[in-house]
Amino acid sequence: MTGGTEIEVICLGTGTSHGIPMIACDCPVCTSDDHGDRRTRPSVAMRFDDRTILIDTSQELRLQSIACGIDRVDAVLYTHFHADHVAGLDDLRRFNWLQRCTLPVYAEAETAAVLKQMFGYAFTHDPTYPSAAPKLSLNVIDESPLELFGRTIIPIRLFHGPLPIFGYRVGNVAYCTDCNLIPDESMAKLEGLDVLILDALRHTPHPTHFTLAQAVEAAKKIGAKQTYFTHIAHELKHAETNADLPDGMALAHDGLRLTASF
Repeated sequence: MTGGTEIEVICLGTGTSHGIPMIACDCPVCTSDDHGDRRTRPSVAMRFDDRTILIDTSQELRLQSIACGIDRVDAVLYTHFHADHVAGLDDLRRFNWLQRCTLPVYAEAETAAVLKQMFGYAFTHDPTYPSAAPKLSLNVIDESPLELFGRTIIPIRLFHGPLPIFGYRVGNVAYCTDCNLIPDESMAKLEGLDVLILDALRHTPHPTHFTLAQAVEAAKKIGAKQTYFTHIAHELKHAETNADLPDGMALAHDGLRLTASF
């Protein structure tokens, strides 16, 4: 566990909403033997000061936690309410049991409302519910900096097509998935990064995600020491794509571990 002035970042999942390999697809990426081409749905864990924060709870949260050795979660930050980012919420109950505590989760108002609709049993007390339910405290946040465990977390406004969502900056690392627009005021919050993790879906245009070329241009403007691309579809073959990217940029892969400073 990382402490002091460092943050350990673990890319739990780096794929698109379908996951890679996709169901019933025999393309070169979906049939690849390269570990970098096997991508679960997008999420990251950040470890610092003996704490672990999750950003999003993908469908594969259980498998990601086992694969990456996630043995505690102290808080969850949500970027938005799409299924590939929230559908693993029920797996948080394992961490309730391990830590014997209620877990705080943080989301802006619309995402919080959808979570309560999708997982009502996790946010209401029903003594007749026949199974264990996650024990969560839901906290509605806005763009104001958030204090967690003695550290400042900065929500970053992004746009996923017309949908406003959040990225997050923790120390000198920022996680900006599912976006095709970063407003100027958000670009200012991304200065001086050690590590940027940024959406880059594929080569062909998409109405709500950066293409790889668009993501490269955005990354150049942000100027992080190292940029990793995430939310990757099956158009991008890991090794071949990395060979063509500029210095300091690469596709992320499931299980990638990075270190950044506060």
